[in-house]
Amino acid sequence: MRVFVTGGTGFVGSEVVRQLAAAGHTVRCLVRKGSEGKLAIRQGVEIHHGDVLDPASLERGLAGCQAVIHLVGIIRESPARGVTFERLHHLATSNMVAAAIAAGTKRFLQMSANGTQADASSPYHRTKWAAEEAVRTSTLDWTIFRPSLIFGPGDEFVTMLATLIRRLPVVPVLGNGQYRMSPVAVEDVAAGFVGALKQPQSAGEIYHCCGPEDFSYDEILDLVGAALGKEKVVKLHQPLLLMKPVIALLEGVPGFPITSSQLTMLTEGNVCDPTAWSSCFSIQPLPFAEGIRRYLHP
Repeated sequence: MRVFVTGGTGFVGSEVVRQLAAAGHTVRCLVRKGSEGKLAIRQGVEIHHGDVLDPASLERGLAGCQAVIHLVGIIRESPARGVTFERLHHLATSNMVAAAIAAGTKRFLQMSANGTQADASSPYHRTKWAAEEAVRTSTLDWTIFRPSLIFGPGDEFVTMLATLIRRLPVVPVLGNGQYRMSPVAVEDVAAGFVGALKQPQSAGEIYHCCGPEDFSYDEILDLVGAALGKEKVVKLHQPLLLMKPVIALLEGVPGFPITSSQLTMLTEGNVCDPTAWSSCFSIQPLPFAEGIRRYLHP
């Protein structure tokens, strides 16, 4: 099967492309000119230059493809550069859906996020919902995946925590640190996408993807510390009442590590039930502690 992949140079996309190629699929990646070097592999991968915000380039790229895996998304906006949730989530997905319909490419796999809903408190999740709506109301044979926090080699979140633990004698924690999440391994998320291509019964379904356990933020810090060989991670909990205005003031400063929207999503938690996903695609989710020990070292 020839599969058109957007976001193939990203963290999840790189693993999806690897697994697609290993499964014998021909992969055609949508890539901006100059970004070819970011692809994890090149063998068995066709490169199509284009942009999710350029509908004509999408239609050309889909010629001869039997399926789409749409992974493009952002976690932080940069309006001055035109990088917004509305454009990269909703508009990009609408463009991709329209192009797939025009090209006659019926199978459409969409990356969304756990916590997505119409009345979500964060614009990230609201625009993910709008993107889902563009997919769900189409005539395509769609499947939507909503992963929790994704971890693995090259991730941002766990790597950031590891950096803090290595460098600081005391690690700052926003709020009480009791908000919970169910981290899921990147290889398991990718396996769901690849598996859906041979599971026609998954069409029209939404799958929540998470690990086998959930942890508080404090517990995640302790597990990351243990993987680094630390006996104890000393934490300093900072009241949200004090930190929210500080973050709102500084979130536009280049390099500032968190935005108000990200703080909201963090403290809301990120847990789900993976039963339907794991059973449909025969996935045994990798435990978080075991997974991070594979790429974090003392």
